[in-house]
Amino acid sequence: MDPISVLVLLLTIFVLAIFVGFEIITKVPPTLHTPLMSGSNAISGIAVIGAILSAGLQHSALTAWLGFGAIVFAMINVMGGFVVTDRMLSMFKKKD
Repeated sequence: MDPISVLVLLLTIFVLAIFVGFEIITKVPPTLHTPLMSGSNAISGIAVIGAILSAGLQHSALTAWLGFGAIVFAMINVMGGFVVTDRMLSMFKKKD
């Protein structure tokens, strides 16, 4: 396959993934959003590991910067998930 065909194929998959993800998220009832956020921390942790590997391999300056950006965004997601989970768990603590 030539590079243009591969690029078109990858972009098509990416756009379809965006639409499927949007449809799935909008169909989730609000009561399940917080537990799903907690579960997404594990997935974001895997993304952090992949981003660290990408930034550390340094095939080029572009891959290093993209890896760094991926680390930043994945860590924001992980920390947000922990904050939401902590807030959710604090609602179930007994009040003195």
